Amino acid sequence: VQLVESGGGLVQAGGSLRLSCAASGSTFSIDAWGWYRQAPGNQRELVATITSGGGSTNYAEFVKGRFTISRDNAKNTMYLQMNSLKPDDTAVYYCNARVPLFRVFYDYWGQGTQVTVAS
Repeated sequence: VQLVESGGGLVQAGGSLRLSCAASGSTFSIDAWGWYRQAPGNQRELVATITSGGGSTNYAEFVKGRFTISRDNAKNTMYLQMNSLKPDDTAVYYCNARVPLFRVFYDYWGQGTQVTVAS
């Protein structure tokens, strides 16, 4: 599975961005998708996840009500709509795909896309 993110950039506080993650390869095997982020000096942290099948979602507390994760299985693409952005949201955002194989989960990552929120 190969993942390519797009849609990052510079935005003013209070603004919006929409990230995309396009998957290729063995996309039929993806069980769940996720967005993670990593700010300088910090560990990578979960932002949101969504299952491929039922579309169940999970959000980190700090983005609830502001970010929305979605996916289009026909296009093998996942999205993250980010509204009401804050300077603390500044980070590199990574796309993740989780593939189960014989009771073990394998994680695939994109190269990341920079999001910078100016105050």
